Amino acid sequence: MRRMMSAIVALMLLAMPAVHAVQPDEIMSDPVKEARARDLSRELRCMVCQNQSIDDSDAPLARDLRLLVRERIAAGDSNPQVLDFLVARYGEFVLLKPRFERQTLLLWLLAPLLLAGGGFALWQQIRRRSRNGTDVMAPLTPEEEARLAALMSDDATSR
Repeated sequence: MRRMMSAIVALMLLAMPAVHAVQPDEIMSDPVKEARARDLSRELRCMVCQNQSIDDSDAPLARDLRLLVRERIAAGDSNPQVLDFLVARYGEFVLLKPRFERQTLLLWLLAPLLLAGGGFALWQQIRRRSRNGTDVMAPLTPEEEARLAALMSDDATSR
């Protein structure tokens, strides 16, 4: 029973949503601006953790970035202006979802191109095999048929 309770508690802890790292002293007094700041924080990469948003990260740099986002919002910047400011300062890497631009074109198109190339290679291989006739099975020789019949009769009698 004790084991089952620990398993249930562990599953509940795993199922809980991630706790955000935003500290109470960072929260803006205006709920609308705070909501904007949280939305922007979810779009920005923590430069220390790299696969976490600054909204989820406890790293000191993530805290600095959260404060910078709130500072820019308080100054009256729009969401695109805040993102542009951070991209100018930290580079395109700060965005969790990079923009579709000339510099990131290869990043966006590499996966579909690899998938299309793999599909084309598979199609060529199938086409080449069918052209060579390797997909068609040759009929069994009389010796092979006799051996197969003997094997099948041995298998039937052993059951």
